[in-house]
Amino acid sequence: MTNLLLVEDDPDLAGNIIDYLELEELYCDHASNGMAALQLLQSGCYGVVILDINLPQLDGLSVCQRLREQGNDTPVIMLTARDQLDDKLTGFARGADDYLVKPFAMAELVARVQVLALRRSGQIKQLSSGPVTLNVTQRQAFINEKPVKLSPTVLIILEQLLRATPQPVSRDSLEQAIWGDERPDSNSLKVHMHHLRKALSVQDSVSVVSQPGAGFRLLLQVGEHG
Repeated sequence: MTNLLLVEDDPDLAGNIIDYLELEELYCDHASNGMAALQLLQSGCYGVVILDINLPQLDGLSVCQRLREQGNDTPVIMLTARDQLDDKLTGFARGADDYLVKPFAMAELVARVQVLALRRSGQIKQLSSGPVTLNVTQRQAFINEKPVKLSPTVLIILEQLLRATPQPVSRDSLEQAIWGDERPDSNSLKVHMHHLRKALSVQDSVSVVSQPGAGFRLLLQVGEHG
């Protein structure tokens, strides 16, 4: 069962959406303004956010941008009466994953929500686990807020591990993310993993561990991410 967050200030529309989604066994928390939405997102875990753009206190574009800057990868579908291409591009630039123009058919909203609920957003700007942070946009890693120099390949490995934390990432998935179908010799991943482990060794609380049959994952010794 997917738990959703609906952010919509029109009470009639919000009620109609919530009632229809419940018929599809999709259940919603509701916020009527942007600040309330951020508070719910900080305290709860949602499969998808249905986010109106025109909101009191903090507009939907700003809500979405803040989520991505904070590293929240919850998929976001924006609702708006604005149907111009520039408006849609602005929404995607702020971190939206999908865009639905009012008025819309409830069945289409359900279909789009169900698709988004199967994945996490790729729109986030920052990934973090314990003392390790990766600015996805600038391709810069930090340990305890201090920049760490990593090669482009090692940054890809770190990104994959951060996105999966606390779950492991298989060797095959890492090699696919780095090299696609043009795989190098079998020792290449081992070499790059060595460089990542060496970079992380400056901080005792985080390391990369191998899990036989599963791959690699980030391990936090204290207060493990989860």
